[in-house]
Amino acid sequence: MLLAIEVLIESFSLINVFAVKWYGESEFWLALGKVILAVGLILYTFITMVGGNPLGDKYGFRFWKDPGSFGEVYSTGSLGRFCGFLACLVQASFTVAGPDYISMAAGEVENPRTVMPRAYNKAFGRLMAFFVLGSLCIGIVVPYNSQELIDGFKGGAPGAAASPYVISMNRLRIRVLPDIVNALVLSAAFSAGNSYVYCASRSLFGLALEGRAPKFLTRCTRNGVPIYCVLLVLVISLLSFLQVSSGTAQVLRWFVSVITASQLINFSVIAFTYTRFRKACAAQGLSRDSLPYKGILQPYLAWYAFAGCIVMTLLNGFPVFIKGNWKLASFFFSYTMVGVFPLLYFGWKLLKGTRVIKLENVDLYQDVAEIDEYTRNFTPTRAR
Repeated sequence: MLLAIEVLIESFSLINVFAVKWYGESEFWLALGKVILAVGLILYTFITMVGGNPLGDKYGFRFWKDPGSFGEVYSTGSLGRFCGFLACLVQASFTVAGPDYISMAAGEVENPRTVMPRAYNKAFGRLMAFFVLGSLCIGIVVPYNSQELIDGFKGGAPGAAASPYVISMNRLRIRVLPDIVNALVLSAAFSAGNSYVYCASRSLFGLALEGRAPKFLTRCTRNGVPIYCVLLVLVISLLSFLQVSSGTAQVLRWFVSVITASQLINFSVIAFTYTRFRKACAAQGLSRDSLPYKGILQPYLAWYAFAGCIVMTLLNGFPVFIKGNWKLASFFFSYTMVGVFPLLYFGWKLLKGTRVIKLENVDLYQDVAEIDEYTRNFTPTRAR
């Protein structure tokens, strides 16, 4: 475990500092591996459930009947099944990060007014398909009360050892395929870590440029890499060594709780900011039809997203409020960001004396002239 963490951090350092020009190339191939993994596991589920396995077991939707499609946790009966559903919903909230990172590429892609709308539509469609179908498949290939699955999660099994798919493959006596899945899962984890180092360092760099982070973070190498931002993010990644002594499963749950709350708060802010942007457009007579991209069912979906994220943030650590489940560490990691966020927001306003801008005074046309000029004179770069 120790060696694996060291190798990963060193690899992130190499790609994000010395070989950043290969970042896009590496992510292309790693992303291709993730797509192959997702599609392959969906096909695996269908083929094996109809009898395409060494045992010839046509198990179909057997596990939806025995032990059932809803597991009971923290209680029994309908309440226990609802808590089980809620626990899964909280875990699913951890996976919402990703689509928002597409916007980070807007400043570096060619002809963003044309490219970005297509990217948004394709990304959400594919993510919805993979997430929904993937969740459906997990409930098909293994029962929720599988002892191997329970032991794998409680013991913090490394790699994909606790994967429902690997457990299913072992049950069906399928050889070699579990090793392939394990390798692809590890490559997907590497890709996620690599992307997060890049996105986190660039976000920090953007804050520094705007004066919202220390000025020394604006320093870049000759290749344009914000070196101190990358190093700071890599230093934070050293927290992963906690897994070596504290137990993979417990530390992972703590980090997942903090990150889940952060992501949900982030999305609630994005949704609320959009509602303010839309009102500013209306106040200044700017038609949404003139924008290069226009979301459907707005502002209703924005308010739905805002309310949903707030509710899920408050429910992030709900198990600690159930009798007999109180744990101070779990409460702390689940709700720390709920207190930190308003402290940072109002603290900044008090410290810097900033104020909420009126809708009529919001600058909706900043840099628009430059973007218009770029779009008019855009010439596609010839593929090399």
